[in-house]
Amino acid sequence: METYTELKPLAANPRFAKQREKALKGLDFSQIDKPILDIVKQLAEIPYLFSLQSCYGHFLHEKQKDPNNLERLTSDSAGKEIDYRIAYFAFCLENNEQGRDFLQKLEKLASINPDYIQCGCADWFWKRRVNTYVIQVEPDRFKNVDRCFVDFDEALILQDVRDMFFEEFRKIL
Repeated sequence: METYTELKPLAANPRFAKQREKALKGLDFSQIDKPILDIVKQLAEIPYLFSLQSCYGHFLHEKQKDPNNLERLTSDSAGKEIDYRIAYFAFCLENNEQGRDFLQKLEKLASINPDYIQCGCADWFWKRRVNTYVIQVEPDRFKNVDRCFVDFDEALILQDVRDMFFEEFRKIL
């Protein structure tokens, strides 16, 4: 699935309040990956945005096939091809000063490591709700897909970048 396209400018969205209310009513915290549950709960409290989807980022390989795996990579995975399911947040922003400021903070976060962190849009989200943005952790060469296959050494880099990404995202909040 394509999850990323280049940033679009914020647009008018007179339905934002109703969309946010509906999204928050449908938010099921039990479905959120536990390592990022605190972030999703904080996002739900911010009045100028609402969360659409998120993922902690999962590493699958020969010895770990659970798509909801939260375990860190271990040396017994060395030499194996790793199926990486991207870490990301997708949310809708209100076109106001706070929404614009939040988007600038996300762009700054992505600039910390542009080889592995991207801030942009997802067209299929945007068609449903304007002002939908994503920030994701994935090798730049794979930024247009929601999973990729990497070698073990790059998977370790992704794991470190993912962890730093969530730490920095928490600081933004």
